[in-house]
Amino acid sequence: MEYKVLYRKYRPDNFNNIVGQDYTITILKNAIINKKIAHAYIFNGPRGTGKTSTAKVFAKTINCENPQNGEACGKCNSCLNIKNNPDIIEIDAASNNGVDEIRELINNIKIAPSYSKYKVYIIDEVHMMTQSAFNALLLTLEEPPEHVVFILATTNIESVPITILSRCQKFDFKKISNEVIKDRINYICKEEKINITPEAVDEITYLSEGGMRDALSILDQLSSDTNNIDIDLIINNFGSVPNIVIDNIISAVEDNDLNIIKDNINKMKNSNVDYKVFIKKMIDKLSLKAFSNDNKISLDKIKNLVFDLVKIINNYNININPFILIELTLLEYLDNENIVTDKKEENTKIISREIILDENKSQEKEKNEENKTNISKNNNEFVKIRMNNCFVNAKKESLKFAKENLKKIIENNLDNTFLNSMLIDSSVVVASDDIYILSCKLDSTVNLINLNKTMIEEKLNNVKIAAITDDEWLSEKQIYINNIKNGYNYEIKPEIEENNKTIKKEEKIIEDSIEDIAEKIFSNDKIEIE
Repeated sequence: MEYKVLYRKYRPDNFNNIVGQDYTITILKNAIINKKIAHAYIFNGPRGTGKTSTAKVFAKTINCENPQNGEACGKCNSCLNIKNNPDIIEIDAASNNGVDEIRELINNIKIAPSYSKYKVYIIDEVHMMTQSAFNALLLTLEEPPEHVVFILATTNIESVPITILSRCQKFDFKKISNEVIKDRINYICKEEKINITPEAVDEITYLSEGGMRDALSILDQLSSDTNNIDIDLIINNFGSVPNIVIDNIISAVEDNDLNIIKDNINKMKNSNVDYKVFIKKMIDKLSLKAFSNDNKISLDKIKNLVFDLVKIINNYNININPFILIELTLLEYLDNENIVTDKKEENTKIISREIILDENKSQEKEKNEENKTNISKNNNEFVKIRMNNCFVNAKKESLKFAKENLKKIIENNLDNTFLNSMLIDSSVVVASDDIYILSCKLDSTVNLINLNKTMIEEKLNNVKIAAITDDEWLSEKQIYINNIKNGYNYEIKPEIEENNKTIKKEEKIIEDSIEDIAEKIFSNDKIEIE
């Protein structure tokens, strides 16, 4: 007998078996009972929440010869032949999205049903249709034949034209609750004689993210090799992480326990754990922590930590183990004065976010906005001069080499927590052979790099560096371009020189185009010339 995957084998065949969408099912059943069948419906919601299954059950029920209380009888010819019913047509708009396919559909709808009350068109992923196809469908939706019902399904309703939506009854399918998914998994495991631990059920439910189809697909994959499913099997196959590990790490942050953080992160560095799953679980737990009564971490700390963890997912593009970034991020949130560590590590220097901010405040100087050709926001004198001197000899080849050089420094100093905490969130944006300008998202990181430039420069074989924020870099790049347009000439300035002087205007005509000059210095994805 041909094997059928679990989500197909246990696909609902009546409204009573559809779970997690009670409101929608009630409305549809009442419409059948009261014989108020609309000509077009649109089902919107996340994947695996029952949109297509509901559409099929609805099509079956409105064609049933003897419906009972809004449910198909399951005994009439229409119900018994539902799988081979030519009057229920399913279309995948992802692969049949052109105007020609819709025109063929329009021509066919004029033909009466073969032996059913309604000819039902179920169009899945309708948002994938082209604009021309939508326009062709719109004419039919305005005045369809009485024997035709359209059911459109989508996971991206924002891409469906309002003209289509306004002609349909819209039903929003929500993510299925964890309890409902757990109950369904336990029921199917009992039917299939699969032994599964409660922890494994919880983990499958979590990984499904509210989608029943995803939950059953995971269960199906795990049960293909064994009928005994536990949490270790899920971790090995799907890169998940036990909840106890997440709890231990959060508790360690609360208790300033460096060792527990390092031990747990080290285990995950060398395992099959998916760092995105770890971060998502971490954020979920922190969100619950924010509203608990026994919370030892301030709300601001939780918020900032969540945002920093999200940034790892959004900005991770360095070819190193992402758990290093996670570890560095967590260490920033320890209280530097109360860190619990081994005696061997008593001299370990952990730079917490609060310490960094305090140091930065003490190092800030008064702002000087008079010289628009130099650094407009960061007021360290050496930064202004190094930016100027870097522009004198900056080349695109130097920028490419600098990026690779910085990447190697990070990879070769993975154990240097202090160094990596500064460099991991920075990138080289302009470079000459002997000067790198780094851009960072946070002011605190910028100040920390500039305060510790000597240490970093030693790692870079004495290449000089200076750091500015991303916003400052966008401003300075535009100032540079404007200066070139206006005929200014950048000249090397000694680092002891006062930087209150404006850059001298060059008398000669600039022969290179502005685009050519920018292309030599900036990478293609950084050039922004209007």
